Amino acid sequence: MTSAHTEPLWQPDEPRIDAAAVTRFQAWAAERHGAPAAGGYPALHRWSVEDLESFWQAVVEWFDVRFSTPYERVLGDRSMPGAQWFPGATLNYAEHALRAAAERPHDTALLHVDETHEPRPITWAELRRQVGSLSAELRALGVRPGDRVSGYLPNIPEAVVALLATAAVGAVWTSCAPDFGARSVLDRFQQVEPVVLFTVDGYRYGGKEHDRRETVAELRAELPTLRAVVHIPLLGTEPPEGALAWSALTAADTEPLFEEVDFSHPLWVLYSSGTTGLPKAIVQSQGGILVEHLKQLGLHCDLGPQDVFFWYTSTGWMMWNFLVSGLLTGTTVVLYDGSPGYPDTAAQWRIAERTRATLYGTSAAYVMACAKADVHPGRDFDLSAINCVATTGSPLPPDGFRWLHDEVREDLWIASVSGGTDVCSCFAGAVPTLPVHIGELQAAGLGTDLQSWDPSGKPLIGEVGELVVTNPMPSMPIRFWNDPDGSRYHDSYFEMFPGVWRHGDWITITDHGSVVIHGRSDSTLNRQGVRMGSADIYEAVERLPEIRESLVIGLEEPDGGYWMPLFVHLTDGATLDEALITRIKRTIRAELSPRHVPDDIIEVPGIPHTLTGKRIEVPVKRLLQGTPMAKAVNPGSVDNLSLLDFYEHLARSRTR
Repeated sequence: MTSAHTEPLWQPDEPRIDAAAVTRFQAWAAERHGAPAAGGYPALHRWSVEDLESFWQAVVEWFDVRFSTPYERVLGDRSMPGAQWFPGATLNYAEHALRAAAERPHDTALLHVDETHEPRPITWAELRRQVGSLSAELRALGVRPGDRVSGYLPNIPEAVVALLATAAVGAVWTSCAPDFGARSVLDRFQQVEPVVLFTVDGYRYGGKEHDRRETVAELRAELPTLRAVVHIPLLGTEPPEGALAWSALTAADTEPLFEEVDFSHPLWVLYSSGTTGLPKAIVQSQGGILVEHLKQLGLHCDLGPQDVFFWYTSTGWMMWNFLVSGLLTGTTVVLYDGSPGYPDTAAQWRIAERTRATLYGTSAAYVMACAKADVHPGRDFDLSAINCVATTGSPLPPDGFRWLHDEVREDLWIASVSGGTDVCSCFAGAVPTLPVHIGELQAAGLGTDLQSWDPSGKPLIGEVGELVVTNPMPSMPIRFWNDPDGSRYHDSYFEMFPGVWRHGDWITITDHGSVVIHGRSDSTLNRQGVRMGSADIYEAVERLPEIRESLVIGLEEPDGGYWMPLFVHLTDGATLDEALITRIKRTIRAELSPRHVPDDIIEVPGIPHTLTGKRIEVPVKRLLQGTPMAKAVNPGSVDNLSLLDFYEHLARSRTR
């Protein structure tokens, strides 16, 4: 693996290091909390994981977290799962997200951009006013702390207002993007039983309008717990019968009232699909998200009131929640609603130029698409405001680092980051004071004891192992919804190494502390940053009468691409012709997500299973990655070993 003497692609200069918030934080924490004054980031990180309580106490003091009731101690119980953070403390996430309104009411809080690429500002004062009005209306509708409020919304200001108003009331937010089909949304929302649903009549994508009123009607019919539906007329239609108009709920000039809730009170539910059953409904807390995102955005991303934060995302991805938290640091947040490549591949760079973004985040796939399309951002756009280009969703390949360096700016901080919906944050990635090496994430995050382990639990340096976190993070789930005994939560992260979080990624930690991500070690599908379980695909596809059984695999490729084939075992007499292929793709597009339409649909003689009847996904993925059969699968666990020959032969043919 990369040696410590490898020449970095980028090195921050001394003025940049001195000006970074993490540098100032380290000096301050050295005076007050025993952090090391010397040794830079590596010493600070070591202290942050060895003295977890002092570190997180320093974070809440540095960022002036306002507890309406003080905490008894930082960490009441550090066992995983079940760590108890800041017991006794009460606070409100939305109150912190709107703090800048007091000192800078007329500055821009949100910049809304659609496919016209013309930014439209919303001030801090206006954002606070709308949140005050809407939160009062939610209370009038009977919404109480702990109730669930859902949004079927694109990345628009109304979605941010709805989230913050929900948090202000102490209710629990959850959202899906409107390109999700009804079944995919219901698999998520029916679990949490929302009392309010915010919807649009449609959305614009790729220069076209997509009417979603029929889908909204289906959602209303299938969510019996709804007390109210709020209509946002993105396409200009009137509210359907029985729905409330967004404009009426946000018209008042009402001072927000913030419900002070326990630190561990639920803030939102995110969805991260496993390989079987319904998507996991992950519950994260108001306090846990607040302090984790302050650390991540304020120290690692180096964001403050002078910054403009743009990350291409949708409301169905944790990066949207992360983006909204940019408000916590007083930063202007850019909300782009539309196709990432409309009207041309360079679209996101044009938005970065027009918004004067200082931190621009996108996917590794988009970076590689720009490289292949011969886009020249640094030549064609004024990107002088950008300090950092960050990528996530999949590992940024070495060619992506070189392209950003060559085509945007040589003096560019490139932050490839990796985390997960499960913690709504990053395990490793951006550090403004460290060098950037090609193909590597700069370092593990503060307070995150990130390690690479072999199957026996031995830490590895310079070798590929399982991504594990050996101490608790505040934003780890407080629980899963409808998991009363915690068994699904435990099995998702703690089954392999009891008491240690095992995430499901292959990583290498280098000898100089950087991190290389090799992709998933499980079978979750991660397409353009949106994760979906294979079970969702199977449920949709196997309703077609011609499909006996199917197997879907998501494969990270060395060039930064992502190959997602669907293998189908047909019923007797069926033929995999163009008509059937079209119906399969149409079914997935309509019922699940356009992002998860497979790249190839391939007929196979049969689907391999374990002896207990579970489809063998991870071993097939390893075979397709070129792992020899003897290392990819335990032959004694397979019902029909000969079926695996097909995938081994396919892997060989793809590498020729």
